[in-house]
Amino acid sequence: MERSFRLLHVRPCGFWTRLLLVRAGYYKLIGLLLIGLSAFPATGQDQLDGVWKGTLTQGTGGCYPQYFLELQIHVNPGAPVNGVSNTAAISGIAYDYYDKSHYVKMSFTGRYNASTHRLVLIENRILEADIPADCQPCIKTYSLIWNAGGAAASKQQTRSAAAGTASRTDTTDELNGDWKGIYSEKKLICPPGKIRLKKATATDFPVDIDQPDTLLRLQQTLRLKPREKDLIKTMQLPSPQITIELYDNAEIDGDTVTVFVNNRLLLYRQMLTDKPLTVHFNAFPNTEYELVMYADNLGRIPPNTALMMVSAGGQKSQVFLSSSEKKSAAVRFVYRP
Repeated sequence: MERSFRLLHVRPCGFWTRLLLVRAGYYKLIGLLLIGLSAFPATGQDQLDGVWKGTLTQGTGGCYPQYFLELQIHVNPGAPVNGVSNTAAISGIAYDYYDKSHYVKMSFTGRYNASTHRLVLIENRILEADIPADCQPCIKTYSLIWNAGGAAASKQQTRSAAAGTASRTDTTDELNGDWKGIYSEKKLICPPGKIRLKKATATDFPVDIDQPDTLLRLQQTLRLKPREKDLIKTMQLPSPQITIELYDNAEIDGDTVTVFVNNRLLLYRQMLTDKPLTVHFNAFPNTEYELVMYADNLGRIPPNTALMMVSAGGQKSQVFLSSSEKKSAAVRFVYRP
């Protein structure tokens, strides 16, 4: 007998289309068809990831009418924020400073909406502060618009977004908008202001690596004997998402290691075995990251050796490391978009 289906409803829902069919007098949901691969395209992530530098103004009552501002932005290319399509989670570090010796360093989280080009960033913790005694850190919320190609290109970008096409110019990308906040101690409202940033190729401050609070507290009291670094290799990688796995290189003989990335403690006194010790981090474009493997002991068979597997995108590489009581093996990584 011939079987027939009648299309009842086709409803667009973000990147998905839901099809409901009627068969033999009842409804049947037959599936979801994916018509987009990601809530936030990789090209957008590459352009927004990185270092942004410029100025932050503050109204009457602030310590200074204008500061310098640097944002180190990481975009999480995973699931949309709260299930909203075309959004991505953001984290990073903010430096607002009058000069490089007087600054406030904050961590922040937030979200980006690719449809509106809007970022909302919320500072959540003071990491460092070196400011005049009569000034107080202001914990800020940023509302920014990403102008790909700069303000001169924003109108064309808006027209292109409405038409569903892409448009880029050769001018520098910008983040422009407003901020508001409260003083960290008095909980009073800070005089708000304006922000104007441009994409930068280098940072004025060290690039941070995400570090668990337990290891952060441990590193503050950790005292390791200084050792010379032995640079084994500098690697150029095709993806900002970097995974490093460390194994014992030969016979499992009790080697233990302490591992730093950009001077941030990420592994402490961990034994090398046939199961990996794993480190993950996100890299800014064209920025150098250095892993150092410090030998806590030499095991039963000196020196302390490890096989390091590096994964970035579809690229996998291996490097052999050897550390001793005099030298620590080091490897540098650079993400090249």
